[in-house]
Amino acid sequence: MIIDLATLNPAERQHFLQASVAPRPICFASTIDLAGRVNLSPFSFFNLFSTTPPILIFSPSRRVRDNTTKHTWHNVLDIAEVVINIIDYSMVQQASLSSCDYPKEVNEFTKAGFTEEPATLVRPPMVRESKVKIECRVMETKSLGETGGAGNLVICEALRMHIDPAILDAEKKHIDQRKFPLVARLGGDWYCRVSPENLFEVEKPNTRLGIGMDALPAPIRNSKILSGNHLGQLANVHDLPVVDPAFHDQRLQSIFQYFSVSPEEMEKELHTYAAQLLDKGNVKEAWQVLLALN
Repeated sequence: MIIDLATLNPAERQHFLQASVAPRPICFASTIDLAGRVNLSPFSFFNLFSTTPPILIFSPSRRVRDNTTKHTWHNVLDIAEVVINIIDYSMVQQASLSSCDYPKEVNEFTKAGFTEEPATLVRPPMVRESKVKIECRVMETKSLGETGGAGNLVICEALRMHIDPAILDAEKKHIDQRKFPLVARLGGDWYCRVSPENLFEVEKPNTRLGIGMDALPAPIRNSKILSGNHLGQLANVHDLPVVDPAFHDQRLQSIFQYFSVSPEEMEKELHTYAAQLLDKGNVKEAWQVLLALN
């Protein structure tokens, strides 16, 4: 299926893009107007774009259905301050409720049942229930168009963070992702949730280069068992491993014992075992299993 985006109507274009570019973190923005009226609204066109300086950008886009602009956009044009409150699973239904198009004089804190908490550097209030609150100064705004669906970028400098100690690690120095059930937007009405069961780690390459897929021995690179993810793990080592004479593994010995008469079946069993080791993050052991055929 090939889609030329210019041929789609705005609603169709929105569907395909939002369902594909996902999951998206959610900016729960509290702002204030010149009359002191508070607004609270979630936006999934949002992300972190720099840490030095610390820059967050979100987009209260024009509504696709009628091309109207949002109160948040008008507020930041008048009062260049915002608090970005991070949404987790415990507050996602209330946050969604706050996205209703209430009249400007209606306070979404009240409608959605959230508690206003005074910020320390900016005028808009924070959401007490949010486990991370970021006070921001709006550095720049940029309209991307005048039609429905056009983005309105709000470029913010993060000034101060407020973090619930309950989501910190044992040393209270870092946020423990396992304690922070973040949610993110997908397409349509779909969301996803971060939980310990669906978290996984990917070893990040550092200044030492991985050997790359092209350096993998052909039988490994062309394996019908190992997936692209498995090969990526194997190719992220800094030097091509060699057989370790001290490596002993009972299952490896059993594979040699039962499949020694069939090299093809042995390779299949070794690759299957290596895949299982890689799924557990045991890259060194997987390499030793794969090198056992040499």
